[in-house]
Amino acid sequence: MKKTPPKQRYSPAPPPVISQLVTPPVTSQLVTLPATSPVTSQLAALPVTSQLAVLPVTSQLATLPVTSQLVTLRDWLVFAEDVYERAGLALGQIATSAHDEALYLLLRTLGWPLDSDASALERRIEPAQRIKLREVLRRRVVERVPAAYITREAFLGGNRYYVDERVLIPRSYFLELIPGRLDLWLPDGGKKVRRVADVCTGSGCLAIELAHHFPKARVDAIDLSPDALEVAKINVRAHNLTRRVNLYRSDVFDALPPPGAEAKAKAGMGAAETGMAGTGTAGAGAVVGTEAENGKYDMILSNPPYEPSKICDKLPEEFQKEPRLALDGGKDGLDIIRKLLAQARERIAPHGIVVIEAGGLRRAMERTFGGLGLHWLRTKDGSDCVCLAQAKRLQAARF
Repeated sequence: MKKTPPKQRYSPAPPPVISQLVTPPVTSQLVTLPATSPVTSQLAALPVTSQLAVLPVTSQLATLPVTSQLVTLRDWLVFAEDVYERAGLALGQIATSAHDEALYLLLRTLGWPLDSDASALERRIEPAQRIKLREVLRRRVVERVPAAYITREAFLGGNRYYVDERVLIPRSYFLELIPGRLDLWLPDGGKKVRRVADVCTGSGCLAIELAHHFPKARVDAIDLSPDALEVAKINVRAHNLTRRVNLYRSDVFDALPPPGAEAKAKAGMGAAETGMAGTGTAGAGAVVGTEAENGKYDMILSNPPYEPSKICDKLPEEFQKEPRLALDGGKDGLDIIRKLLAQARERIAPHGIVVIEAGGLRRAMERTFGGLGLHWLRTKDGSDCVCLAQAKRLQAARF
């Protein structure tokens, strides 16, 4: 019987090129776009009500069927799609179809380009490579390890990020909103943005996307999990942003100095006293305490834990392998959001905005924070689950 999943935050950013593949019958061609295609940087999020795809379960697989007969990539792809369906795997963390995710895993395991042409389907696979493919599929199908944790990567906006079990696999509607929609709510179209906060940064991907989009801005990336911050540090370094993206270990803004406070320490220094974890602790020597830090934020952005605890209890196994701290928003899903909005009052600039991805909590948000005059930003899929509050309304509202 097909499982009916709950409404979730699952807006995956599929791997470049793989997200454009056309699901082939056994005799069809493998269709891809060039790796340089602009489409690969415009990956769309999924509707909230259909973000989690669970294949119908026809049997539980305790082990993989025999694979000794599989010779070509086509053979392995057809086999993978079959066992995905038989095992009833949950999709949505990096792709929404068994074909796309399986092909991605196979190509990555073989070390073949993601933009391989149709001839790749007929290439013979060496015995040693077949052993590797079987092991990867065993981990995905039998152990139900998310694909991104196997490959140690995820993609947003064409950018690659390192991920592992310490962080939520990146997927967010901010991917389509950061490039142009948020600028419309900022003075001079966002050209003068100098300070931004990404609260609940996880892998640091949104903080990095913000830093790329606002090239003159300093970005504070905040998370309570020290493990997540270690992953974020890897990504900040990989994107050469250690001088502009600083990491803080904090429960929302608890451990950050209040606006106007003078921060004298360099990155990493004083971390034990303040809870800070600057990206420059072992890197390029980013300074925590620049002139920008003494001001308020032009934008506070967050993709926080917003799933009600009862929903988290019922997630498919793949999603339960992600850190619960990054998913569970408490009894009604609003625990972190309440704290964020309350603390944002004294930290947002008069012209600033607070932007929050809230999943399926729109009614709860309107009921609880109706006085904020929340604006729900349109997304391509019509889910419209990201809300925006302006500083003046935030500072005047009571909740």
